[in-house]
Parts: sequence; structure tokens; C-alpha cells
Amino acid sequence: MPDFPLSVFPLGAFLASLPWVAAGLVVLLAGTFAVAVRQSRHSIIDTVWGLGFVVVAAISWFLSSGQGDGGRRLLLLALVAVWGIRLALHIGLRARGGHEDPRYVDLLSPAPGSRNVYALRKVYLPQGLILFFVSLTVQVGMFSTGSLGWLAWLGVLLWVVGFVFETVGDRQLAQFKADPARRGTVLDTGLWRYTRHPNYFGDAAVWTGLFLVAADSWPGALTVLSPALMIWLLAGKSGKPLTEKAMSARPGYREYVESTSGFLPLPPRRPRGRGHRPGAHQPDRHQQDGR
Repeated sequence: MPDFPLSVFPLGAFLASLPWVAAGLVVLLAGTFAVAVRQSRHSIIDTVWGLGFVVVAAISWFLSSGQGDGGRRLLLLALVAVWGIRLALHIGLRARGGHEDPRYVDLLSPAPGSRNVYALRKVYLPQGLILFFVSLTVQVGMFSTGSLGWLAWLGVLLWVVGFVFETVGDRQLAQFKADPARRGTVLDTGLWRYTRHPNYFGDAAVWTGLFLVAADSWPGALTVLSPALMIWLLAGKSGKPLTEKAMSARPGYREYVESTSGFLPLPPRRPRGRGHRPGAHQPDRHQQDGR
């Protein structure tokens, strides 16, 4: 059973770590902002999104030495590092040599004065706050003292499922986009046959899994709002809704929506019509929240 002894959680050490985590994120985002200004491309922050969680995990791992359970600390660090570095490499390689993402052009176009100052308020501050809040699951888990139990290993299994969906979905989409013959059509094969957003679902599963690893020992269960925020952003706010709005006019997309689950992987609801060609789903990942 999960271990919930309140008295053994090193609350003082955990609270003392929070300013250091915040400072690490400030340094990372300040460096990103400097590079973005020099390149006139604030969408570079999308690449740093995953790395931000790695920074948080690394700082929390270091500061929780001698405080939290060693197995849980190492497990959380490894899971976050693998997920965050892969995501950063995927987005960075996709965006290299490119221009400002059209989404950021639209977002920053209403700037009343300096575009860069406006970006600080509309992009960097919200992303920093969301990153810090979502990562509280990892931060608390690093300081939890109970040994790993069945709930933690269930979380690892869910993390693996999410990581596979996210990685394979991104790979299938990249291969699809590389085929000029499929330009302008809708990708409805592979994982994209069972969910319209395997990458978004994968992210949600990854962070639910990390929550279960933390919730296996007190007071990790109290961080439930952290993965809930991530899932809400992916499925209900700026991930799935914005992607589908951008794709709504594409030929065949309405039929794809009618036959394919919007988020959770499920069998297709009905056979697709004859002559329906697989094609390209929205290529941009969830930089929303802002990823």
C-alpha cells in the first residue's frame, strides 16, 4: 500500500529547495530569452520546455540528497530526463534553421510596444509558472521518504505507455510529412488511427505516471493538480482544441474526427469510406501551455 506518514516528510528541506528550483528556471528562461531576441524567434522556447523539467528534476534530486528515498529520487530523475531530453531533441531538430512559428507571430502581433517585452509577459512568464506548478509532482516526490511500492511501479508502466505513444506518434508523423504525395491529406494510420492526438495522450500518460510514482508516498498525492493542469492544457485548452481548429478546413478531416477518438486511444468508431487517403495531421506539437 502507498506510504503516507506525514511526520517523516522533510518539509523544511523541501520548502528550502523551492527558491533554488525557481532560480534555476529563471536562469534557463533568461538564457532562452536572450537567444530568442538575438534570433528574432521566440518559438525557440518550445525546445526548452522539456529541458525545463529536466532542470527542475536535477536541482530537486541534488537538494533532496539524504532526505528522500534514494530509489524514488533516481527513478524520477531518470524518467523526467529521458522524456524531457527526447522532447527537446525532437522539437529542436524539427525547428532548426526555421523562422518564427506562425503561432507566435499571431500571439505577439498585438504587442503595443516592444515585441520582446510583450513576449516576456505573454510567453515566458506563463510558461515558467506552469512549468514550476506541473513539476511540483517531481519536486515533492524527490523528498518523499517512503520506499517504492506497487503504485509507483504502476506509474512507471503508465509512463512507458505514454512515452511509447508520444515517441512513436511523433515518428509516424515525421515520416508522413516527409512524403510529398501525402501533402494536404489526413494521417489516419498507425497510432493516429486510434487517437487523433497520440502525442498529447502520451504526454498526459507520462505525467500521470510520474504523479503515481510520487503519490506512492506521502505527500505526493497532494500534487494531483499538477498533472491535472497538464492534462487540461493538452486536452481542453491550447493543445487539442487549437490543433483541431487549424486542421478543420483540411479535406477529409471531418470524417477523421467522426471516426477517431479525440484523445484516449480507442478502436475506430466506424469503417472509413473507400478512397480515403491517409495524410498529414497537424505537425506542430503542444507548445501551448506553452509548450
